[in-house]
Amino acid sequence: MIDIQDLSLTYAGSQGPVHALRDIDLQIRAGEVFGIIGRSGAGKSSLVRCMNLLNRPTAGTIRVNGRDLLQLSEAQLRQARQEIGMVFQHFNLLSSRTVFDNAALPLELAGVGRAEIARRITPLLELVGLAHLADRYPAQISGGQKQRVGIARALASQPRVLLSDEATSALDPETTRSILDLLRQVNRELGVTVVLITHQMQVIKQIADRVAVMDAGQVVELGPVLDVFTHPTQPITESLIDEIVPQELPASVLERVQALTQGLPAGESGQLLRLSYAGDSAYQPVLSHLIRELGLDLSILHGQIDEIQGQTFGSLAVFASGAAAQIDAAVAYLRRSGVQVRQQQKGSRDV
Repeated sequence: MIDIQDLSLTYAGSQGPVHALRDIDLQIRAGEVFGIIGRSGAGKSSLVRCMNLLNRPTAGTIRVNGRDLLQLSEAQLRQARQEIGMVFQHFNLLSSRTVFDNAALPLELAGVGRAEIARRITPLLELVGLAHLADRYPAQISGGQKQRVGIARALASQPRVLLSDEATSALDPETTRSILDLLRQVNRELGVTVVLITHQMQVIKQIADRVAVMDAGQVVELGPVLDVFTHPTQPITESLIDEIVPQELPASVLERVQALTQGLPAGESGQLLRLSYAGDSAYQPVLSHLIRELGLDLSILHGQIDEIQGQTFGSLAVFASGAAAQIDAAVAYLRRSGVQVRQQQKGSRDV
């Protein structure tokens, strides 16, 4: 659907060239919801604007629906852009036009007749939940409703790709969830490929199938959302995930670990195990196995559980105490069971 190769974007800055994008290779599949996340200045908005040539890259190729956008004439590019809708952070509605007329604007500019406009826009307003507000003006509707108008307007040309550039950043959490649900509905019911730009991992968690993490103009991590959440490989990814699943334990938990270590019986070892699990591994009775089969004592100190695309994921901090060999066997068993294990705070009491 979207194939990007060796993409770079450099522009002049007050203190020399600014490298907004560096050698990006990215493939986005037809029919998926693809998230692009990063901190401010990471290059994510620059990247998504290259996908419809609002930004013209310095080097590389961009193919959308099999066509290399950089090789198209102006007339061909205008036609290609009709298949690429875009939703912006700011709604950009015309205050003098009704909800219906704002949604219909791209069709009017393209010279589509009034009857055909009505045939297309009426069901779109129903899809976005605004059919009853078709005659209202932007000043008479809420921020979330304005963004729904923006989505209807972006869909008016019947695009195959919908680019969403921080479309929920100006909305409250409840409205954000409803807009993301709408984008997922558009993806499923209309078969539109959605590319979602955001700086919030919560947004990615709710809607995306795969995610690319950007930092300093480069894609530094890429994969299915569940895999990226449970096996992050880059510090920037870990910091973004920390907003949802904290990577650092509270001080009170660390104090409890110290107390448990100091209270170990003579000859026993103790260790803090940080467990991350997802999918099928979340439903296995692994802790009861450690207690029953290996004879370990386990103290659950901290934990969190959530869901991505219908799959459970979470983290757990447990203090395991027993013989050192038993703890080593427990760690090996957990890893065989698909649980990611980080070992911390080794301690023991001499006989």
